Amino acid sequence: MTENPSTDAAATAAPSEHQHRHAHVERTRLPMWLAIVFALACGALTALQSRINGQLAHAIDDPYTAAAISFGSGLVILLVVLVAWRPGRQGFGRVAQALRERRLAWWMVLGGLAGAWFVITQGLSAGVVGVALFTVAIVAGQTLGGIVFDLVGLGPGGRRPLTPNRVIGAVLALAAIGWTVSAQLAHDVPILLMLLPFVAGIGAAWQQAVNGRVRSAAESALTATVFNFGVGTSALVVVMLVHAASAGWPEAMPTDWWLYAGGAIGCVFIAGQAVLVRIVGVLVLALCGVAGQLAAALSLDLLVPTAGRPVDVATIGGTVLALVAVVIASLGWTRRRHAIPPTPRTGAIPVVAPDGTPPKHAGSEPESEPAEADRA
Repeated sequence: MTENPSTDAAATAAPSEHQHRHAHVERTRLPMWLAIVFALACGALTALQSRINGQLAHAIDDPYTAAAISFGSGLVILLVVLVAWRPGRQGFGRVAQALRERRLAWWMVLGGLAGAWFVITQGLSAGVVGVALFTVAIVAGQTLGGIVFDLVGLGPGGRRPLTPNRVIGAVLALAAIGWTVSAQLAHDVPILLMLLPFVAGIGAAWQQAVNGRVRSAAESALTATVFNFGVGTSALVVVMLVHAASAGWPEAMPTDWWLYAGGAIGCVFIAGQAVLVRIVGVLVLALCGVAGQLAAALSLDLLVPTAGRPVDVATIGGTVLALVAVVIASLGWTRRRHAIPPTPRTGAIPVVAPDGTPPKHAGSEPESEPAEADRA
């Protein structure tokens, strides 16, 4: 590779505000299609956790204790793994350094607060309104949050503009949500119980973005997940103690082991999302959550139905439409639209253009380079 000092100097001199804001973007070897498959699986796990946490809250008649149990059990699992995984422990030092150098804002390590609110809403409403309707409200908030946080470049992949395919995908996802809701709004569902998961969905999109930033700084998904569960557990324990002081503790705990699996499931999909968000972006990750959650929720409502919440054509049609939305939003997401421009052959430092598209570099031969997600 031939170095071009003049190009290097031009690229490094007087960086703009936009360049500084998105200096955190990074590259990946994972193909886009495989990242989307994993993102769909994470969405499915979210729906499964919703059902489990909702059932636990119903069994002990205390959603706050159920939420603390879910997060606390996940934290215990992560700490055990951390003891045996040195890269995860080293990640804490990298995060501390990033905080000192202000490459990472202090509030970015608080993603667990949004996760705590998410789990609380699961306990409060998922068992009442049904997993499908609960999921609809969640993914509506996630879609809105994904659009906003991609536009401002909050995630580790930098700013991702709204291309036509991504706009169509978001609209179709919202249409899928509306279609699915139309089949169940005839039931007497309290509006507040629908607003709670909607706000939690916006928080979930923010959580995915900032957890991805922490993972990038730590160079370890385990470190980011421990931060997430540590903050979330601390918040939930305080809420649990305040609630117990006024309402008392649960009289008995259920003996069914699977009711305590929500924390372990959360460890898997939180870590997965922290890795995947830098590849697919916050919006596409949210759309994958729409499809994965609806598909899993539909399966759960068919196999283990919630009393009084029948599954009909609208629920099935909305799920199919959500899958179509993911496909459309993902098409055409090539290197030209990626927030991380390829390193030019001249050796210049990558620069993100103000419109979110990579600038042209002399001698870079862009047509011969692979898509960003497939780069070696």
